[in-house]
Formats: sequence, structure tokens, C-alpha cells
Amino acid sequence: MRTMTKAKKIAALVGGSSDEVEAAFYESLQNADLERLMACWADEDEVVCVHPGGPRMIGLGAIRSAFEAMFNNGSIRVRPEGVRKIEALGSAVHSVRERIEILTPDGPMDAVVIATNVYHKTAQGWRLVAHHAGPGSAREPHDITENAPVLH
Repeated sequence: MRTMTKAKKIAALVGGSSDEVEAAFYESLQNADLERLMACWADEDEVVCVHPGGPRMIGLGAIRSAFEAMFNNGSIRVRPEGVRKIEALGSAVHSVRERIEILTPDGPMDAVVIATNVYHKTAQGWRLVAHHAGPGSAREPHDITENAPVLH
């Protein structure tokens, strides 16, 4: 009898839609669960991750090392909000506003990060292939959508 590896068992729990994978990704950050976080990623050589102000990390090994180092300092208190989605046949792009609690000498404060998460539908289901995050402003404005109509 063949048993599933720990990573495959966790991957099976990640979920089947891009929304479920995204929820598992952010829950993994909040719980410092490296195995579950890595199960959200596609098993591809060219997966990419960029943290605010950081270098581009390519490949699962580089991504795993970066998150492992982050988790050495504890979990990441992050709340995704304002998700905007574009979905097509085998891909989904989510634009997310992340509120991250950071500890400062004056106590906890929220930082805003704007992230783009790209998912592909793989043989294992939807998986993350790119996470690109950049700094937002301290007072993040409302989303800008279309210009208001101009009356003449």
C-alpha cells in the first residue's frame, strides 16, 4: 500500500478554486505554516515571488527559504481585503490589498501592501505561480476605477 507524502496530503487540503488557494495562502502566513504555504504553490521551475523592496525569487527552493526566514520571526499578521479578480480558462489574477500588522516602538500598527497573486489551473488544481507585493501608502486611497462622467 502506497502512502501519500506529507506535502501531497497538505496539497490535497489546499482547495480546488483560486479563491480557496488564496485563503489557504493567507491562513498559512497567519499560522506560520510553511508546509501548507508551499502546498499553495505550483510545482513549476519558474514560480516567482517578490516581497516589498526585495529581490525577485524564482523557484520553490528560493521561495521556501524566504518564507522560512520570515517565519523564524513568528507568524505574519496579514488580512487580505479589497480583492479584485480577473479569471480566464486556466488562469486567475487577484489584486489584493494586504493589511499587515507590524510592531513598532509605539505599539502595533498596520502597513498596507498591494499584491498581485497569479494562479494557474494545474493537474493538482489551482495553484499559485506568482506573488508580487509592493508597498502601499499609509492612507491607502479608495480604488480608482473609471473616471466619473463629465457634464458639458
